[in-house]
Amino acid sequence: MRPKIVLFGDSITEESFGDGGWGASLAHHFARTVDVVLRGYSGYNTRWALHVAERVFPAATEAEGGGGREAPLAVAVFFGANDASLSDRSSAFQHVPLEEYKQNLHSIVSFIKKRWPTTFVLLITPPPIDEDGRLKHPYGDNPSGLPERTNEAAGAYAKACVEVAGECGLPVIDLWSRMQQLPGWEKACLRDGLHLTPVGNKIVFEEVVESLRQGGLNLESLPVDLPLLVDIDPHVPLKSFQH
Repeated sequence: MRPKIVLFGDSITEESFGDGGWGASLAHHFARTVDVVLRGYSGYNTRWALHVAERVFPAATEAEGGGGREAPLAVAVFFGANDASLSDRSSAFQHVPLEEYKQNLHSIVSFIKKRWPTTFVLLITPPPIDEDGRLKHPYGDNPSGLPERTNEAAGAYAKACVEVAGECGLPVIDLWSRMQQLPGWEKACLRDGLHLTPVGNKIVFEEVVESLRQGGLNLESLPVDLPLLVDIDPHVPLKSFQH
């Protein structure tokens, strides 16, 4: 079986296998070496993610040998955009208080590490918010006429995510800060004030690949699944499959 990299997150992860998505780009990048497994759940916050973690990452049954399923090479944990929804606006049901968000991230990391101690865990902060874009693309009814998310709130949750990574000794991609380095990031990176454009997806892809590389997971270090065409003897092709 090929090793796996699991993407665990909300709609920004669920959409990542779409055309030009960062997950699809990862799958293409690691073709023939790693299976990129999508576990994205639109609208989910860390409270819900923690609640369903056992179902997302099931333990092995006795029939499968016990001891937990084969450990993924890496798990990217990408939550916070929904947690940061404001508690007094239209998406309040998704809101998770900042301190609970931090604790939930700790618990998700602990869950993964307890099950698979060797798995490389990468945290990704929520992206910045273009409030004008959210007003033009609200989720459901928005009678207040105010954005249900703000960039300031997203920044507080991004900072908390970076803090959790430091406390856990894990790598983190500070997407909130990284995207805002790009001039005109509001429309360049975000198609509706929250979800990613092709440019935004490219930034996430490049950051994830670099974080994995720094963790020792790259094309040079990973074995290729089955012989490459250039390595097959054209005179005795089946000889290449005997090892």
